Amino acid sequence: MKRREFIAATAALLVSPRVSQAQGTPRRIGCFGILDNAPIILDAWRSGLRERDWIKGKNLLVEYRYNQLIDRYPDLTAELKALSPDLVVAAGPQAAIALKSATASIPIVFVAVGDAVGLGLVKSLARPGGNITGFATFVPGEWDSKAVEILRELVPGASKIALLINPDNPMHRLILAEEIPRTARNLGVALPVVEATTAEELDSAFASAAAQHADAVLVFGDPLFNFQSPRVVALAAEHHLPAAYLFRQFANGGLVVYGPRLPDLFRRAGGYVDKILKGTKPSDLPVEQPTKFELVINMKTAKALGLTVPPSLLIRADEVIE
Repeated sequence: MKRREFIAATAALLVSPRVSQAQGTPRRIGCFGILDNAPIILDAWRSGLRERDWIKGKNLLVEYRYNQLIDRYPDLTAELKALSPDLVVAAGPQAAIALKSATASIPIVFVAVGDAVGLGLVKSLARPGGNITGFATFVPGEWDSKAVEILRELVPGASKIALLINPDNPMHRLILAEEIPRTARNLGVALPVVEATTAEELDSAFASAAAQHADAVLVFGDPLFNFQSPRVVALAAEHHLPAAYLFRQFANGGLVVYGPRLPDLFRRAGGYVDKILKGTKPSDLPVEQPTKFELVINMKTAKALGLTVPPSLLIRADEVIE
């Protein structure tokens, strides 16, 4: 190769961000939450990174930590912090709060947090401030009321809808304090609360809902409930309780799902990871809200419960499972 050609080729390599990124020292990120236990979400998350040329094992090192027990969160976040990652991703409000408490310097990208402002994670959606930003699950004040309305369409005359919550989830406590009283008042429906902090307590929570003669159950989004989704769906069927859920995975046997497309949020999170690894500060990235929602109705489950799904609801559905 001639000297001039060699210099030109070398210069091209030096200015190519893709080549320098791939051949440089791999960047290290941490992931705290249920990511590695949810294949669909994990695939979307990896896809979002690949779209920006970040490949695990090549130019990216990824450390995962997760435990269903909240008591273990301080130890797990300390483990991640000790690895000195370039940034950490938090899946869910508990994980986001734990990471924010653990570090004020390592950038944090949260995903699937309902009200980041209400929880004190960010100052505002437009200007988060500090070392944290991310993607919200829903617009505060909308999901619970719409889900209750959908259940009442499916169960005409329903006057009591039990709320399955995890008292360890700060987002649930916030909704119960600020939104649920307003929803109950506006819709004229009783919304008794049943609680579960462990997989074993799910049984007693559904038994309590049945004992209170609830007409249906609204299952809040929570890492524990998501991880135990087959058990949650089975318990709803066992107690013959129509149930509404926030995330798509519950449509496998669950009556109705209304909420954001969670894989889309995790795919989009790859864009924020890319920007931060390339130098953007989290405080300069606004908290983004969902852009894709879905209503999924399981007709097989409706039939098993003896319910007739109104045509008005079927028309609005994004997917109907026969």
